[in-house]
Amino acid sequence: MAEKVAEKKLYDYQEADLQKIFSYLNEAPDNFNLLYQLPTGGGKTVVFSEIVRRYIEQTNKKVVILTHRIELCKQTSKMLKGFNVNNKIINSKVKELPDQDEYQCFVAMVETLNNRLSDDKLEVSDVGLVIIDEAHYNSFTKLFKYFEESFILGVTATPLSSNIKLPMKDNYQELIVGNSIPSLIEKGFLARANTYSYDVGLTSLQVGINGDYTVKSSEDLYTNFSMQEKLVQAYEERCKGKKTLIFNNGINTSWYVYQTFKDAGYEIRHLDNTHSKKERKDILRWFKEKPDAILTSVSILTTGFDEPTVENIILNRATKSLTLYYQMIGRGSRKLPGKDEFSVIDLGNNAARFGLWDAPVDWQLIFKNPDYFLENITSDEDIEREFKYKMPEEVREMFKNSDNIEFDIKEAYEAAVNNGEKSKKVLEESIDQHAQMCAENSEDVFDARILARELDDDIRDRVKRYSRCIINNTKNYRDWLFEDYNRKLRSRINEMFQD
Repeated sequence: MAEKVAEKKLYDYQEADLQKIFSYLNEAPDNFNLLYQLPTGGGKTVVFSEIVRRYIEQTNKKVVILTHRIELCKQTSKMLKGFNVNNKIINSKVKELPDQDEYQCFVAMVETLNNRLSDDKLEVSDVGLVIIDEAHYNSFTKLFKYFEESFILGVTATPLSSNIKLPMKDNYQELIVGNSIPSLIEKGFLARANTYSYDVGLTSLQVGINGDYTVKSSEDLYTNFSMQEKLVQAYEERCKGKKTLIFNNGINTSWYVYQTFKDAGYEIRHLDNTHSKKERKDILRWFKEKPDAILTSVSILTTGFDEPTVENIILNRATKSLTLYYQMIGRGSRKLPGKDEFSVIDLGNNAARFGLWDAPVDWQLIFKNPDYFLENITSDEDIEREFKYKMPEEVREMFKNSDNIEFDIKEAYEAAVNNGEKSKKVLEESIDQHAQMCAENSEDVFDARILARELDDDIRDRVKRYSRCIINNTKNYRDWLFEDYNRKLRSRINEMFQD
């Protein structure tokens, strides 16, 4: 066992954080609440396991570690044993603790421990330190009343509460910020992320009472044919042949993704929280062993899952949760020999909303002013306003005989208004240009009309910009405009070949 302890040596940045935490443990009141931030992949469990070992050695008091999932309980217990900390897991099978004097450390799921303590069926005496893993989840706060005389250490990668109405600053007095993601990349502890964003219109998404997009509105958007097509296109452009993990917001979407990739000839598995333990184990083993495996999932792999061989993370969803954003991308950030970087495919405008995963973040500001941070997240409308449609190379090749494929809707609209002309003139000019492009690159009217279908994304972009100009940006109106535009485009193509 002594040999195992020798293996668990802390890195310099972990030791520096540990010293800061111990200065609070030694000098602050016994019932102080301290929060510690360290990015996913930075080794939070390693740090707090060494804290537990030293704390017990120095004080001889007991420690309780709280997690929100059974997998995290087991992983934490195993790590503690690696640090020579004898511990007991309090799970649903543990009804009382006649043997509690044999242990100095207990690892418990929050709901299980809360049930036992509220029923007076369990008492853990002489607890000096309570460590809360993934402390941004608010389910832990209900246990604080049982440990009012204990030092509470919350640990998280993102010190922003999962419930905007219950900010973390109300439960913790101070925040210690560990090494940043850019610093851990620079020091060689985390892989570098290459982020590729694909413009996605999200105005149809609805926000639920939890502050994030609803599953239903996400499913409606992400199960449609064009989004599935965009996903496969993104995979083939950036991820093909490499291990890929896809995150979705909804089981139905994930099954659609599974079927779409199967139909395209790819080997893929689907995983959600309805799978049995055995099914989950088999799927994850397959994912580990197959170099080009594709796994589509729903939230279940955001915490307590570590597969360093993942080379691509696809965010096939939008989220307003900063925590979830970091957790999903963090699944690809583990380094391996020969793996210094990984790809992030963003199909939810998440990078535009929060910034790049490896950009510097002022966690102290977010901790102290969560409302200010949340109120200043870029809205979907503002993000989409900045979109500039770029014709894919393979589509541009189809229009190689056309020198100019650009058309500035806003500029044309302002010119029309200044000249006292009707705004519809803008779309007529746009249709003329598209018809000209189709005619220049086709042998006959039939080819031209087929080629016009390749302009759908460009047309949608122009229609969206036009509807913003005239301040009528409803989805129904945009859909009608799109159909009307296509109808007139076909008619204009017919006229050009008759002339």
